Amino acid sequence: MRKIKESAAASFAVVAVVYAIAVVVGVLVYYAVPADWWLRLLIADVAATVATFIFSVIFKNASVYDPYWSVAPPVILISFAFGRALTALGVLILTAVGFWAVRLTANWAYNFGDLTHQDWRYTMLKEKTGAFYPLINFIGIHLVPTLVVYGCILPAVFAIREGVEAGPLGVIFVAISMLAATLQCVSDIQMHAFRRRRRGGFIRDGLWKYSRHPNYLGEILMWWGIGLAVVVSAPEVWYFIFGALANTALFLFVSIPMADGRQSKKDGFAEYKSATRMLLPIPK
Repeated sequence: MRKIKESAAASFAVVAVVYAIAVVVGVLVYYAVPADWWLRLLIADVAATVATFIFSVIFKNASVYDPYWSVAPPVILISFAFGRALTALGVLILTAVGFWAVRLTANWAYNFGDLTHQDWRYTMLKEKTGAFYPLINFIGIHLVPTLVVYGCILPAVFAIREGVEAGPLGVIFVAISMLAATLQCVSDIQMHAFRRRRRGGFIRDGLWKYSRHPNYLGEILMWWGIGLAVVVSAPEVWYFIFGALANTALFLFVSIPMADGRQSKKDGFAEYKSATRMLLPIPK
């Protein structure tokens, strides 16, 4: 087991197999459950997450779940799009989500290394929660993000499944999603360059000059764009915007406080925080 975890090639192969199994589980559950499509999708999504969680326990590494955030949406959308005559909105949404997914998955692969590496947030939670960590691992690290992602892609699935047509506003909002994914891509490249320089401290270049979390801003805007593109094109499903709201709450109340808490251990953080906006990359 240890040799597998210490090998980059073997680790990538393991993750690929895990996700292939998760896809099979999800598909089988989806077609086995007698319910409306949205509920079947939810149950199948959770079942695939449980399969991924089992392997994260086997390999004692919660980061086995990390690619789920970017892999599940395109797999789900392509599955629903297969064999359907897509509208312009459907094509635009698939393009935007595909671009976002490729960028995010590539960023994960760049940072992955092997299965001996685990996201620092999960290690911190394990140290803080002790005996309760298995529950925190399943609910907080695996299940909650899956539910958030499910909420984010639900309007996109609806648009593809129901053949929703795009109005001018819908096109504009999908364009915002594309720009948001581009914002994430640029911020990731800038962060990688900063880390390669090994200067320590705080990144103050490019988008990061005025924003502490431009990558998170891109993730938030990505799903507001998709959600609003569908809602303005099909106002009767206005409630589908809850996914973008949940995603925003996850970043504002969990991801950003955790990242800032880690940064606060560095000298000069208070000054850095007072001079740099949380999200918007504009002068403060």
